[in-house]
Amino acid sequence: MAEIRAFKPVKLLCGIIFSQKEIKLKAEKKLPEEFGQIDLKSQDFPFNFTDYYQAEMGPNLYRCFLSFEKLINPEQLPAIKLRTNQLEKALKYFSPDLARPVNLDPGYLTASALIMATTKDFAHRVPLSQGIYAHLELLFLRKGVRLLDWTYPDFRQSGVQEFLLKVREIYLTQLNKLK
Repeated sequence: MAEIRAFKPVKLLCGIIFSQKEIKLKAEKKLPEEFGQIDLKSQDFPFNFTDYYQAEMGPNLYRCFLSFEKLINPEQLPAIKLRTNQLEKALKYFSPDLARPVNLDPGYLTASALIMATTKDFAHRVPLSQGIYAHLELLFLRKGVRLLDWTYPDFRQSGVQEFLLKVREIYLTQLNKLK
């Protein structure tokens, strides 16, 4: 019988989709209050691969990513997604003209994969708890990234992948210090 072991800690990150720079800045201020210090921020990437969010969020959308210094237990992801959903509602106060001024997408990175939280069920998503699913976004190779058939188009951008690889480097260094 195989021995059951505790999960390794993982690297929390959060994607932010926005159309107004001010709301992004508010989110960047609120998220560390909840999840600890940010250790890396990406540039803003155009989010123009779909018009899915445009009706509720407005035109000219961008996405950026933040990673957090403190490692988490992967079992925390559903609670974190529920908390980011609450933060989205609270941030609406600052931009009442939009139905949804910001989209906060938490996830975590392991040495081998990027997992994002979602409320949407699909064949390749695994139910976790409280209506939250794990979405395997992409895999990490020794020197790069392996995209999957269902990897979202915005994660296919080389700049996003470069950012994620930098976060992975930080994470691997953190893991080595735990040994």
